[in-house]
Amino acid sequence: MKLNVKVNNLSYEVEIKDLNARPVIAVVGGETFEVWPEKEARPAAVETPAVAPAPAPAAAAPASRPAATGSVDKTKLVTAPIPGVIVTINVKEGEMVAAGKELCVLEAMKMKNSIRAARAGTIAVIRVVVSEKVKNGQVLMEYGD
Repeated sequence: MKLNVKVNNLSYEVEIKDLNARPVIAVVGGETFEVWPEKEARPAAVETPAVAPAPAPAAAAPASRPAATGSVDKTKLVTAPIPGVIVTINVKEGEMVAAGKELCVLEAMKMKNSIRAARAGTIAVIRVVVSEKVKNGQVLMEYGD
């Protein structure tokens, strides 16, 4: 399914592979995103995370931890798929998580978006706090393994 989506006066062509698959695979500007919609979400709600523009440089709020410097394995990062506000954090540092577990909830444009683990592993560092405004692509958490 191909859609044209407009966000902040910018238009994006979004291709959704299969709305029934988990995760839902969305392609925006040649970049592939995995989207884990909430179990109760209707298919129309899946379109919201897929409109994310290319990642912007991360800027952390004073209460959050600074991002690590140097070369970081991107498979160890959990990043914000869209800009918004962190509503809940559902894991703790050192916690083992399974793929698909809800790590946190990000609210964007009055919609709550579950940020889920793309893989199993241990959450080593949580770089955000509840009520923090985050940018698209900002590192939210890091896996330790």
